[in-house]
Amino acid sequence: MTPSDWVILLILSLLWGGAFMFSGIALRELQPLTIVALRVSIAAVILNLIILFSGRRYNISLKTAGNLLLMGFMNNAIPFSLIVWSQTRITAGQASILNATTPIFTIILAHFLTRDEKITVNRMLGILMGLAGVIVLIGPGVFSNSGSSLLPQLAVLGAGLAYSLSGIFGKRFGEAGMDPIIISGGQLIGSSLILLPLALIVDKPLGQPFPTLQPLLAILGLALFSTALAYILYFRVLKRAGAGNVLLVTMIIPFVAIFLGAAVLGEEIHLRELGALLILVAGLLVIDGRLLRRGK
Repeated sequence: MTPSDWVILLILSLLWGGAFMFSGIALRELQPLTIVALRVSIAAVILNLIILFSGRRYNISLKTAGNLLLMGFMNNAIPFSLIVWSQTRITAGQASILNATTPIFTIILAHFLTRDEKITVNRMLGILMGLAGVIVLIGPGVFSNSGSSLLPQLAVLGAGLAYSLSGIFGKRFGEAGMDPIIISGGQLIGSSLILLPLALIVDKPLGQPFPTLQPLLAILGLALFSTALAYILYFRVLKRAGAGNVLLVTMIIPFVAIFLGAAVLGEEIHLRELGALLILVAGLLVIDGRLLRRGK
């Protein structure tokens, strides 16, 4: 990768790692579905204004529109909602660590759902290491008397599973030659159509006190930086540096989220969490394979 690619990769890690911090701030006064609905709808407006003023158009079939709606459900509505809800019960750091299992789920699912992405020895070793990291993190919750943290931890793993399914499903758009910003804008419209009415019914935000400036700025940060700008940078670095290098973002995000969670949200950092993260990152490095190839 070029130096500029590394800069984009690090910025992307900050943007997505910062999403956990923004969510934590917004949760002080807003309900989870309201936060997620505002995030995707504001980001949808931003990206579609960019699409409009750049001269792009949605020249798509009804079937493609339906696929974008499904993509918005799998890649935005489900994982965003599960992660933000989990942060009402676990820390941003814990949520970010468990979210880093997404590439592991992708490898497992791709083995069964695709013809050309089979599990290799390195990938199997990486999967087992990632599983060990998850066990280190959630193990105490399984055997504790309350188990209060287990359900939100499983929710984040469910979010990772949804991201994985959407990643595999979304390949059809790239194979069809669709513009990445059209894909992003379309799926955000889809998730907005799902989440806005759902949030109005479940959270009833119109009957709640109007939030103060800080959570509103957090929502804007989620939409503008962690969603709209992040999507633009993601597809840029994906095109220039490849999917293998984008995997590095997954490894950096938890470190950013843990630091911001401690610095901004006042969350405690536990050795068990750091140990689980290091095991998981080691597993992702084994899956990536470059360090192993260099050692030969």
